[in-house]
Amino acid sequence: MGDEGSAEFFGLGSKPAVIKAKKKFTLEGSAEEFLKEVFRTMDMEVELDIDIDTEENTMNIDLKGDDMGILIGKRGQTLDSLQYLTSLVVNKYTEEYTRVKLDIENYRERRKETLETLARNIAYKVKRTKRPVSLEPMNPYERRIIHSALQNDKYVLTRSEGEDPYRHVVVALKRERKEYSRDYSSRGGYRKEYGGSNRGYRNNYGRRNFNSNYGKYNNTSAPEADAAGSESEE
Repeated sequence: MGDEGSAEFFGLGSKPAVIKAKKKFTLEGSAEEFLKEVFRTMDMEVELDIDIDTEENTMNIDLKGDDMGILIGKRGQTLDSLQYLTSLVVNKYTEEYTRVKLDIENYRERRKETLETLARNIAYKVKRTKRPVSLEPMNPYERRIIHSALQNDKYVLTRSEGEDPYRHVVVALKRERKEYSRDYSSRGGYRKEYGGSNRGYRNNYGRRNFNSNYGKYNNTSAPEADAAGSESEE
């Protein structure tokens, strides 16, 4: 009995021990495991190149393979969805947020160049026709590209309209904003929201007063204009 006990104590004659090892969590590993499972389900062979920028807390993932157009989708919608899901997986167990950027064979840079060219062409059309142009619905990232491409243009402005997923960019002449501001001010908008006054302003022809009570411009002298402004404020 003593010999059997000794043998079992040293592992001789006993059942083999089962050791369970817990896999260590890493950002790269979590992203790679998730994406490979997705591609395995889609029956696709995709090569992953993952690079992490610790200073910017950014994970750059580049995908390569055949028939990558399936993963890009219309206007990059499939790629954006895949990037969003990967970001959820990566940041599920981390305290500090890591931004995930998913790209396929430099698609995003090529798309950016295409949108910048589109923005310049649309701006030229707006200047020529003097009419605003509405672009197709875009995601926030692509709308920012349009806004940035035309932010220094002296003659046109950009604004976003609508609700997602139909939110889009409108390119219009800057004159349109001035006319809107003048009309808004004539109805007392600035005075109500910003505490301003619609008593008028000076120009080369004397003092022009515009008052919402009259609904039109009137050339008046300074005392008369002040009096009209005081009445409107009451």
